[in-house]
Amino acid sequence: MSFCCGKGDIGYKTPQDAINGPKEKVIFMTCVNVNKGGHDMIVTVDVDRKSTSYGEIIGRCVLPYENDEIHHTGWNTCSSCFGQNNLSRSHLIVPCLGTSRIYAINVADPRNLIVDKIVEPETLSKFNVTFPHTSHCLADGNIMISTLGDNDYNNRGNFILLDGKTFVPKETWIDSTSTEPAFNYDFWYQPRINTMISTEWGNPNNIKSGFSLADVGEGKYGNNITVFNWKEKTVRQTLKLEGPEGYLPLEVRFLHEPSSYHAFIGTGLGSAMYHIHAPKEDGVFQADMVHAFKPKKVQNWILPEMPALVTDIIISMSDKYLYASCWLHGSIKQFDISDPNNIRLIGSVFIGGLLHKKTGIKVVDDSEMTEQPEQLVVKGKAVEGGPQMLQLSLDGKRLYVTTSLYSHWDKQFFPKMYEQGSSMLTVDVGDDGKMSVNNDFHLTFNDLENGPFLAHEMRYENGDCTSDIWI
Repeated sequence: MSFCCGKGDIGYKTPQDAINGPKEKVIFMTCVNVNKGGHDMIVTVDVDRKSTSYGEIIGRCVLPYENDEIHHTGWNTCSSCFGQNNLSRSHLIVPCLGTSRIYAINVADPRNLIVDKIVEPETLSKFNVTFPHTSHCLADGNIMISTLGDNDYNNRGNFILLDGKTFVPKETWIDSTSTEPAFNYDFWYQPRINTMISTEWGNPNNIKSGFSLADVGEGKYGNNITVFNWKEKTVRQTLKLEGPEGYLPLEVRFLHEPSSYHAFIGTGLGSAMYHIHAPKEDGVFQADMVHAFKPKKVQNWILPEMPALVTDIIISMSDKYLYASCWLHGSIKQFDISDPNNIRLIGSVFIGGLLHKKTGIKVVDDSEMTEQPEQLVVKGKAVEGGPQMLQLSLDGKRLYVTTSLYSHWDKQFFPKMYEQGSSMLTVDVGDDGKMSVNNDFHLTFNDLENGPFLAHEMRYENGDCTSDIWI
């Protein structure tokens, strides 16, 4: 019996059903407390434009431990087994980068979030894994979480499986006969084509110390993509992303069509887009760089050239558009990927970053902009930080954006945001696909009790463009 998914009214049978589903009403979001000894929290944000509390926090769960650094989240169940009636999409799975703790948060009542289970780091240490990152539910009833480190927080690429009902860790995922990736980060699986792809960030000890270009040269960060045999849980291919554009392959997104052999990856430091595909649909994949964001020549910054730093990408449920966040340059780029083999850059919207006039950084000799933009101000409040995490509505009309990446790197690149808290914004996508900032929505996290906070990952109640995988 498959345990994935929930009651008949939770989740969607197909991506098209998701597109035709109801609009999102709330978003669950991770919020990192920047204060030493501070407690992170999960909040519920009202995003129903007809609601009297639109744009406000209507629920919160303050976590019991200090300095967890909650980051990404996943679900206990997913859309893969639509129609099963024995389970419900009731719990957010919340791994912690700071402590290697894992929380299961009951979100059945969005206004009353409850910690139901805590997996302590001592439990994970039995498996020699730490620094848990991406969480996905599986069709066999398990929850799978990527882990980036060993017990000493040195790089080790693996995955931990939790029981989907009890949330108790069971085993690591990679078969004992297989090699392991040197690094790990995000992953996406496509069971119909017997494939999973994982990406690489870096050595957790170095990540926690702040970014250093010297660490890249010393091999502390990754530039490979790993292709797994899904059924056998073994490494099938390792694809090296050659050249400077290949470093820090972060988020990986397959097309939502479950038989597709097409995926995309954005590289952080390399600031490029890669098309990952199997031309013969035989399970043999290749990685083609299909777009490179040129660095900006600048003055008054730590380096003479500033990379875009592509830190998140998201694909619309229709598989027509891909959005990429350029955290340092401050823009969200929109691509038409209707033909995955011939993607086109078709749009851009400015959110923040380091290139606006108030940063004091001067852009020189740039072909993209004629002058530096003013700092973005929405609802009377300046936006600090750059576009980072993205979440797109199922119908593709509303793109939600947060501006924090990871507290240690926020402090390094956007110290004012680190001190004052981050922002959450909305970008409206018109019927013609054109993007515009919604001037009626700007949630800031500077004046919350016991704050400020750095808001990061966002989830809808019934699944979204990055949480649900169809089989």
